Amino acid sequence: MGIEEKLQELRRLNELAEQGGGPERIKKQHEMGKLTARERIEILLDKGTFVEMDKFVVHRCPHFGMDNKKILGDGVVTGFGKINGRTVYVFSQDFTVFGGSLSEMFAKKVCKIMDLAMKNGCPVIGLNDSGGARIQEGVVSLAGYADIFLRNTLASGVIPQISAIMGPCAGGAVYSPAITDFIFMVKKTSYMFITGPDVIKATTHEEITKEELGGALTHNTVSGVAHFIAENDEECLLLIRELMSFLPSNNLEDPPYKEPTDDPNRVDEDLNYYVPDDPNKPYDMKEIIKTVVDDHYFFEVQPLFAPNIIIGFARLNGHVVGIVANQPMHLAGCLDINASVKAARFVRFCDAFNIPIVTFEDVPGFLPGVAQEHGGIIKHGAKLLYAYCEATVPKLTVVVRKAYGGAFDVLGSKNVRSDYNFAWPTAEIAVMGPDGAVNIIFRRQIAEAEDPEAERQRLIAEYRKTFANPYIAAQMGYIDEVIEPKYTRMRLIQALETCLNKRDTMPPKKHGNIPL
Repeated sequence: MGIEEKLQELRRLNELAEQGGGPERIKKQHEMGKLTARERIEILLDKGTFVEMDKFVVHRCPHFGMDNKKILGDGVVTGFGKINGRTVYVFSQDFTVFGGSLSEMFAKKVCKIMDLAMKNGCPVIGLNDSGGARIQEGVVSLAGYADIFLRNTLASGVIPQISAIMGPCAGGAVYSPAITDFIFMVKKTSYMFITGPDVIKATTHEEITKEELGGALTHNTVSGVAHFIAENDEECLLLIRELMSFLPSNNLEDPPYKEPTDDPNRVDEDLNYYVPDDPNKPYDMKEIIKTVVDDHYFFEVQPLFAPNIIIGFARLNGHVVGIVANQPMHLAGCLDINASVKAARFVRFCDAFNIPIVTFEDVPGFLPGVAQEHGGIIKHGAKLLYAYCEATVPKLTVVVRKAYGGAFDVLGSKNVRSDYNFAWPTAEIAVMGPDGAVNIIFRRQIAEAEDPEAERQRLIAEYRKTFANPYIAAQMGYIDEVIEPKYTRMRLIQALETCLNKRDTMPPKKHGNIPL
C-alpha cells in the first residue's frame, strides 16, 4: 500500500469517527433540540483550536454481541483547545453512540485528559449527555466512573472544573458533575437524578415527571444542585465561555486581568440616597453592586436559588472579584440554610482560585423558625462562618445597612481576618435590632410605665440613635472607615490594590473538618 492509499485510509477513518452514531441518530439528536458532541465543542472553543485525542478508540466488551458493534470514539469526544486564547481540556459525551453510555474505554479517554489537565494546569470542561453506565460491561463501567470521581476530587481546588448537563444524567453519572465547581443545565433537554421517576413510583408510590424531578428549573430553584440555566445548547456553551473569562487556569495563577475602561475614581451621587430612610423598607442590592463594579457588569451565579443572598463575579479596575451580598428584597436579606450553603461554597471556590471577596452587607440575622432549626441552620450557618474564616484571599466588606448579631461576625467582619471594612452612614451594627433590644433590656421599665407603648417607642428611638449606627464599631476599629456611599467604588479599588499581594497562612494540617 503506497502513501496515497494510506492517507486515504486515514481520511476514511477520520470521517467515520466524525459521523458518531451515523446520520439517522444525528438527525434524532437535532429533533430533540440538542446539538451533537462535536457541534457543541465547535461553539465552546475558539474557532479552529480544537485538537482531538483518542479518536479511534473502541470498546473491549465481548459480551451480548457487543464485539460486532464497535464505533470509533466509543461515545465520547475528548481533546483540548482554547477559550479566549487560554487552553482548556474538554470531553463531550456523544448520545448518538450507545446513548452516550460510559464504558471502560470511554472512562479511560476522560481520565487521560483529566490527568493532562492536572499536569498542565488547565481547566476541564465536561459536556454531559449520557444514558449512564454501559450495562453490557457491568462492573468495568462502574469502576470507570470511580476512576473519574477520584480525579474530580484530586483536581478540586487545583484546576477549575465545569460541567454542562446537556441531556440525561442519572444514577452514578450525577456524582462527577456534583464534585465539579459549576454546573450548567439546559431547559427541557437536560435532567439529573439518582433514581428516575419509574423507580420512585415503584418504591415510594410517588408520581413525578423527569422535568419536575430533576429538570433544569428544579435544580436551579429548588435543590441548588445547578448554578446556571440556559434556554438551549448554544446559550449554555456561550455562558461557559463567559464564566471562564473570570477564572484563572489553576490555583497558582491569578484570575485574568482585563484592561479597564471604567474610571476607578468614578463617583455615583445616586448611591448617597439609595438606601431608604425606613430601616424596614427593602431595596435591590444588585443595583448597588452594578453601580460600583467595572462597566456596571455583574455575572451572577445561582440567581434563582436562595435569592436572599447574591453571589457572582465582577471586576474592580480590571481585577476579578467574587461578590457576596445580602438581598433585602428576599426574606429581608436574612441568612437561612440555603443561603448559607450557597455562599459558603462560593467563598471557598474564590479562596481556592485566588479571587478576592467583596461583601455587601445588610443582614438582620439568621432566619428564625422551627423548620430552620430542625433543618440544621446551626450547622449550615457554620459552613459560611468556616468559609470566611478559612479564606486567605483579600477580603473587603461594606456594611450598607443592618449588620446584626452572629450574622455580622460571619459576613467578613474584622475578626474573621477581613482586610478592609467600610460602612455607610446608614449602617446599623449591633447585637440585634432596636425593637428586640428594647424589649429585652427595658422589659420591666416598659411594663411599669403609664403608657407602655409610648415608653417603648421612646426607648426604641433612643436606642436607634445611640446604637443603630456605624460609629461605635468605628471607634473600636471594627470598621476602618465610614464613607459616603458615592465613594464606594473608589475606596474598594484603593483597598483592593493594597492587598493584591496579600499573604495569609493557615496552621499546618492535613485539612480542616468543615461542618458538613
